[in-house]
Amino acid sequence: MKTMSEVRVAPVAVVSDEVLAACHRLIPQLSSSSRAITMAELAEVVGGESTVLFAAHSGKEIVGLLTLVVFRIPTAVRAWIEDVVVDESARGQGVGEALNQAAISEAARRGAKTVDLTSRPSREAANRLYQRIGFVRRDTNVYRYNLFE
Repeated sequence: MKTMSEVRVAPVAVVSDEVLAACHRLIPQLSSSSRAITMAELAEVVGGESTVLFAAHSGKEIVGLLTLVVFRIPTAVRAWIEDVVVDESARGQGVGEALNQAAISEAARRGAKTVDLTSRPSREAANRLYQRIGFVRRDTNVYRYNLFE
């Protein structure tokens, strides 16, 4: 079994066919309703000033992705973690923790006061991980307004 020490996490600096292929392989494991990201959309995420796409590598393969969004609002700099996905073959091996720790470090480096994320209750292992590494469940409601449905 691989351990977290064998996983390398780094921001994606260059948009490539390898990263796009990893998105196409991993994102359906997160959401069956999401359409495939295009190279132009991936370039927008990677090149965005407020977004950082982290990739977790095990050997030469990308086994996990996480997107960090850091933004200024009137009260502080805030950060949000989105689209965390670890390949089914690599779950339980420290990949999710390594991705989250990299994102938390980057958020702190950019001056964020807090880092938020959401996770469906059915993702029990992910929820246990988030609590174990220090995320605290908030007593709040999350609302969504769908613009295109």
